[in-house]
Amino acid sequence: MIVDAHQHFWNPERGDYGWLKPGNPIHRIFSPADLRPVMNEAGVDATILVQAAATPEETDYMLGIARDTLWVLGVVGWVDLLAPNATSEVRRRASDPLFLGVRPMLQDLILSHQITAITELARRHPRLAIILDHGAKPRLGDADAMLGWARDMEKLAAMPNVTCKVSGLLTELTPGGPRDDVARAIGVLFDLFGADRLVWGSDWPVLTLAGTYPDWFALAREAIAAKQESAVPAVMGGNALRLYRPAISTPDLSPSLS
Repeated sequence: MIVDAHQHFWNPERGDYGWLKPGNPIHRIFSPADLRPVMNEAGVDATILVQAAATPEETDYMLGIARDTLWVLGVVGWVDLLAPNATSEVRRRASDPLFLGVRPMLQDLILSHQITAITELARRHPRLAIILDHGAKPRLGDADAMLGWARDMEKLAAMPNVTCKVSGLLTELTPGGPRDDVARAIGVLFDLFGADRLVWGSDWPVLTLAGTYPDWFALAREAIAAKQESAVPAVMGGNALRLYRPAISTPDLSPSLS
């Protein structure tokens, strides 16, 4: 099964997407009806829906979509981990089989110069399964920054409880930047994390600011295949199923990548 392990749906009228401002090209409703056609074009079977607003209402909104959409395997939602009731809230959310994980909304924190913070977190909590979004957003095209990113990511990859997403990289290209920079970054991630600790995601609809869904799928797949053809099924779906452990019960989601 091919699984997109990182995509979003949103409706700006809900009012809790503080980062999504009017005038932004993606300031509009994005729904399953928008995503399904491009998934079909790329040959992607299912997705995991990731939160884009730091509110419990966002998580409820996503869970409602997942309940109505067979190919959305589950939700990575938001919990206020600083709240006094954080432990009980995590337990409550975890009782829902569609709730697959927590995103503490470090979108504005974990960039390439802050990788060491997550490395220390992983070291202190070896039983905590961490999935790092977007390869920590490397500064593609900046040779010195990329060397520092690779060094820091090497230390992070030494933590066996950390997995990295091959996602969000196209939007890190500077205008006119060579797409080979993206493929090279994926190659570095593969060398560091290996076939078993990488998961592919689209970051759609943010992806639409930089490219198309089928184009990104093909670029990522080709970059993984260039490192190890046999790793493609794991990175493009198998690892997401193993790590997130969604409850799949519908025959409509038969494997299509082997």
